[in-house]
Amino acid sequence: MQVIETLSEGLKREYKVVLPAADLLARLDRELAELSQKVRINGFRPGKVPTAHLKRVYGKSVMADVVQNAVNEANQKIVADNKLRLSQQPDIRLSEDQAEVERAFAAQGDLAFTVALETLPEFEIGSFDDIAIERPVHAAEAAEIDKALDGMADRNRVYTVKDGPAAQGDKATIDFVGKIGGEPFEGGTGTDIDVIIGSDTFIPGFEAQLVGLKAGDAKLVEASFPEAYAAPQLAGKAATFDVTVKSVAAPGAVTMDDDFAKGFGVDSLDKLREAVRGEIQKGYDAASRDKAKRRLLDKLDARYAFALPQGLVEQEFATIWKQVEAEQKQSGKSFADEGTTEEAARADYRRIAERRVRLGLLLAAVGEQAKVEIKDDEVTQALVARARQFPGQEKMVWDYYQKNPQALAELRAPIFEEKVVDHLLGLVKVTDLPVSREELFKVEDDDKAA
Repeated sequence: MQVIETLSEGLKREYKVVLPAADLLARLDRELAELSQKVRINGFRPGKVPTAHLKRVYGKSVMADVVQNAVNEANQKIVADNKLRLSQQPDIRLSEDQAEVERAFAAQGDLAFTVALETLPEFEIGSFDDIAIERPVHAAEAAEIDKALDGMADRNRVYTVKDGPAAQGDKATIDFVGKIGGEPFEGGTGTDIDVIIGSDTFIPGFEAQLVGLKAGDAKLVEASFPEAYAAPQLAGKAATFDVTVKSVAAPGAVTMDDDFAKGFGVDSLDKLREAVRGEIQKGYDAASRDKAKRRLLDKLDARYAFALPQGLVEQEFATIWKQVEAEQKQSGKSFADEGTTEEAARADYRRIAERRVRLGLLLAAVGEQAKVEIKDDEVTQALVARARQFPGQEKMVWDYYQKNPQALAELRAPIFEEKVVDHLLGLVKVTDLPVSREELFKVEDDDKAA
């Protein structure tokens, strides 16, 4: 086997590999000889099938294996001899001369192919003790805990049917048919739907128009969907609802005491308050950590500059762009609607792809240097969480990941990244910055780059 380097440009390498016809024939004969000891063909005793007959029957499939093995052997030789660290699987290109390829597969001519690959960049990691970031933090306040407890009380409140008109705080059970432009819309019909008047669970203006209605009353309710409504096709649209009230129920009193707390499995109201505070704080701490991670990544992105494997960049860009197109299709908006052009958007998202690849390579190197490990139970927990996202199909999802190492690796990757980020947050200088709840959850303009 002859291997010649034909290109060395940045991270790109290309090698021409030539396997002489004599070697191909020798490999084919060895494979056929081994096959003759295993195959059973009518009319021939075991181990006595003529090689020429085997070649006629199995020659093409065996030669395909021979070529695949030769390609794999060449790849391994190139990587080992040149001490290369690959960014992706090599790209194998056979000769464009089809007649030449056919002769090689018939072991009547040399097999020539090109191995094109990209290597991982070399860069100095250095230290991180000179990096300083601010971590926004927010502590759960008494008013937030009270609000959460009130919500728990409302969800467990007993309602008693009454004859009079609905008032603020009452529960109205209704049927409705929603229309936009006089035509019913998907998801706009409901039967026996409970509405707590004043809970703001329906679109703005809907609940207030139920006040004063009694069981058996019908009313045309007019309301508009918010501009930021979750369903883009309804966002900002004015709608009417043909509402029929089935029943009205008044709320019963809830006493916030230790007995109330015991209904949630804790001994006292104080312990319930502490448990609620802990759950609220858990959400704040997660948001705080996300902000700290983003600021850390911004610092790292500004610090490191090195050549990137363009294959990885193109792959990441393709993933991002596919998501952009899907979001545009769902929302019905164009680049012009967003004040930009497709060309400008492509440039922006390519920079995001480059950032993600750069940071991914850096975090991988840091994790390797720090000997960051992922435990089996961490992967199992991630797999269980993924399976739970598909109710009724948990076993199918579980089996899919267990049988697909690549899919399982995709579960391991974010775990590894988060552990490396935690490692780095322990190395840089982090200063806590108290902020309001609104500031903590404020979406930054360039969060899409994270």
